Formats: sequence, structure tokens, C-alpha cells
Amino acid sequence: MSNLYWLTEAQMKRLRPYFPKSRGRVRVDDCRVLSGIIFINHNGLKWCDAPAEYGPPKTLYNRWKRWSDMGVFARIMMGLAEQAPDNATISIDATYLKAHRTASSLRLKKGLRGRLIGLTKVGMNTKLHAVTDTSGRPVRLFITAGQVSDYTGAAALMNGLLEAEWLLADRGYDADWFRDTLIYKGTKRCIPGGKSRKKTIKYDKRRYKRRNRIERMFDRLKDWRRVSTRYDRCPKVFLSAIALAVTVIFWL
Repeated sequence: MSNLYWLTEAQMKRLRPYFPKSRGRVRVDDCRVLSGIIFINHNGLKWCDAPAEYGPPKTLYNRWKRWSDMGVFARIMMGLAEQAPDNATISIDATYLKAHRTASSLRLKKGLRGRLIGLTKVGMNTKLHAVTDTSGRPVRLFITAGQVSDYTGAAALMNGLLEAEWLLADRGYDADWFRDTLIYKGTKRCIPGGKSRKKTIKYDKRRYKRRNRIERMFDRLKDWRRVSTRYDRCPKVFLSAIALAVTVIFWL
């Protein structure tokens, strides 16, 4: 059991306020089941390959699917992030997550449109858009099909964008509407100008180096095999896998 992951009582105490209330029968031990769910997602295992110490695989999967559909794991991540705001300088960026053939199967009659999987130069992918705080911890997440532009993700994240003094982004976010929105919000921009711009845009190159924190965040997320490779067909379940990884890595 030394190689298995177990949530501590201190961690469970922080998570319990976000659990849905049990109705009818008493729920199977939350600590054991959630520890098994984390172990499966981190190691990229099939549910049937879950170690016996975590209990029946069907129990793990049913809890995972039910709570994912209810948005429990996303609420946990958002709730814990709101407890420790650190938003003086935020960053925005996106990364590709490889879709396994089990997730990108074409058996869906209308193609892959509803699964948020799209064809890119490197194959079938989902794109993860994220906003991180000053310390490089994710505070907002959004997923789209792989071929969707960074602008689309930025537009979706702008609605819930945190109040911040600075925003760091690469030249993929160099758009007049995005810069104007940040001005309206009172946020200073540190975004290099795109190559198509005729007029050079000045930006703080020293401050811009701090953007590597969001790049390192993506690298740490991709250590979780069910995040770096998408096995789940349902976008909501896959987003739950990402939110769970963020919670364990950055917020517990």
C-alpha cells in the first residue's frame, strides 16, 4: 500500500464542504473512493485495473461519473482557489491535449462536434485554455476543440476574469478587442505585438519572463496521464479530470 495515493484527513476536511449531500443510503467511504479516483487519473489506468485497496472498480467509476456530471470537481477547484486569492499578476495561455482513439471515435453520428475534439497538424486534440494567478496556480479553465483559436478561449474566460493589476500573455493574444477589454477592466497589459502589426508595440520584457509560470503549470498537469491523453468522450468528464489534477497539484 506504500505506493498507493491516500488523501490525508487534513485534505479531506478541506474537500468535504463541496461534497453533495448523501441521500438515502450512506455513501461508501469518501476518502478511500476519492483516493482511488485520483490514483486512476494520475496513472492513466482503466477503472478495472484499480488496486483492490480502493474497493470495487465499479464503485470508483460510478462516483467519478456521477460527480463529474454534477460538476463537483470543478466546484472544488474553484472553491479552493477563491479561498487564497493572489491576483496581482495573472497569465492566460492554452495548450493541446492529445485525444486517444477511444475518445475521438467517429461513431457519433454528427462527428466530433459535441465532444470538443478537433483535427490539428499533430492529430486529434482538445485545447485547454487557462488563467493562472501570480504564483502560477490555475484559477479558471475552459476547453475547446483543438482547432479553435486562442481568441475564442480568451473571450470565454474574459467573463470571469479576475481583477488584476497585470495580465501576461504571448503574441497569440494580440488583438485590439482583447487589449481594449483589459483597458476597460483597468488591467495593464504585457503582450508582445503580433508579427502582422505594422507598428511596434512596447511591452515590459522583464515582466514578460514571469509568463513561464503558466508554461510550467501545463507541464505539471501533463504529468497526469488521463490529462495529457484524453480517454473520456464526454467533455464534462474530461474537464473534471483536469480540475481534479489542478486541485491535488496546486490547491491541496
